[in-house]
Amino acid sequence: MENCDDKRVARHDIVVSDDVKSYILQRNIDFRVCTSCGGPVILSTTVKPPKPSDYEIYVGNNIIYVSIYQARYLDRIDMDMIPSYCNYL
Repeated sequence: MENCDDKRVARHDIVVSDDVKSYILQRNIDFRVCTSCGGPVILSTTVKPPKPSDYEIYVGNNIIYVSIYQARYLDRIDMDMIPSYCNYL
């Protein structure tokens, strides 16, 4: 479990952009960074539930769960990881 202020996950820093923090705080739900055919994506945990092996990054009272498979490659979590199809944004 990590705090967003520390930004330390998987032996290196993962920075969460201010835009992503705002997006999460506005929606007041948890999200998960997981693998897709196009690379890492951020999905609501109602769509993609967290796994016990996920790392946790706290943003306010919400959590970004990060797949252990993505954590080793991620340096930054940006808005371009949030799907923009089907009015998901």
